Amino acid sequence: MGDVQTEIEVPRYFLCPISLEIMKDPVTLSTGITYDRDSIENWLFSQKKDVCPVTKQGVVDIELTPNHTLRRFIQSWCTLNASFGVERFPTPRIPISNTEIIKLLRDSKSPQHQMTSLKRLKTVVLENEKNKRLMESVGAVGYLTTIITNSMTSSSPAGEATGADEALNILYHLKLSTIGLKSLLNMGDNFVETLTRVMKRAASYESRAYAVMLLKSMFEVAEPMQVTSLNPNFFMQLVQILIDQISQKATKATLKLLISVCPWGRNRIKAAEAGLVPVLIDALLDCTEKRTSEMIMTVLNQICQSAEGRAELLNHAGGLAVVSKKIFRVSSVASEKAVRILHSVAVFSGNSRVVQEMLELGIVKKLLLVVQVECGSKMKEKAREILKMHGRVWKKSSCITFNLV
Repeated sequence: MGDVQTEIEVPRYFLCPISLEIMKDPVTLSTGITYDRDSIENWLFSQKKDVCPVTKQGVVDIELTPNHTLRRFIQSWCTLNASFGVERFPTPRIPISNTEIIKLLRDSKSPQHQMTSLKRLKTVVLENEKNKRLMESVGAVGYLTTIITNSMTSSSPAGEATGADEALNILYHLKLSTIGLKSLLNMGDNFVETLTRVMKRAASYESRAYAVMLLKSMFEVAEPMQVTSLNPNFFMQLVQILIDQISQKATKATLKLLISVCPWGRNRIKAAEAGLVPVLIDALLDCTEKRTSEMIMTVLNQICQSAEGRAELLNHAGGLAVVSKKIFRVSSVASEKAVRILHSVAVFSGNSRVVQEMLELGIVKKLLLVVQVECGSKMKEKAREILKMHGRVWKKSSCITFNLV
């Protein structure tokens, strides 16, 4: 349209106030200003702005009203100026309305219409960001969580929650706002427990993956009290997700979730007792992806700050060896976490057997290398502390020629 606008004069009220281009689908915001649909939806839903670009007033009602009269004027103007190369914009498809979404949600409560309604809602939510926000604003969360919770009661056989699978899929793809995620955490029937049951009992790997990914988002906005009161079964199911290797997305979401909840001491113990440490070590042994390795090392570092975690690490035949081999082989982040793990072991669990094993595995040589090369100061400091701590024992070895202290 740039060439056209140099030859003919375009009425100013045909131009979108944001993009200054001719509007293809003019819609009016609650503030009374008309914009092109794509431009204002990008402003409100992709850029997450909550004010009218022109008036700077807060936008409370996000439903956009089609300006049919202006659209017809623009289409007529395009037709009249066809000789100048102006193409007539086609009449846009009418987007779904609040009323239609509410009807679909109500129908989802009916056993006869549930699957049809949920499949339609899934199509709607995957269409664009605007539909996600509309669905959240009309109370979709309440309908969807009810379907999931009802299907995961103790009397519900595993593998029959087809409606719950669809509802969970939709709930995850809504990409809820912080307020929406907090509402899930604050539900009286404890939706965290419901999702824990989904991870354990859902027939499809996809639903188990959506459950852990939704939990990851929820605990990113959780209050400390909500994090410290987690059930041991929660950690057992996360361990099983890692063992089953459902998908790379599910694995990363599980690790991120563990990183969120394991700074608390009680959770570290629960995670260790759930068998997390050997699973992480085995995963680290085969892992070739940098970010995943970093996250595994981060979780291991957190767990090894508990006596139970360190015991599990030392009980694994390859625990110390696998951790130490990641120094300088993955990234600076992974290297620092590895040294921190070794520091926790050396300080709190450094008995004679462990100290001798660190020497035999070449860990002492690796630590000596850390203090000599260019790397993070904190990493060097931790390595130096380990060497000083057990230096008298290690200096007796003929293979050590450096001054440990």
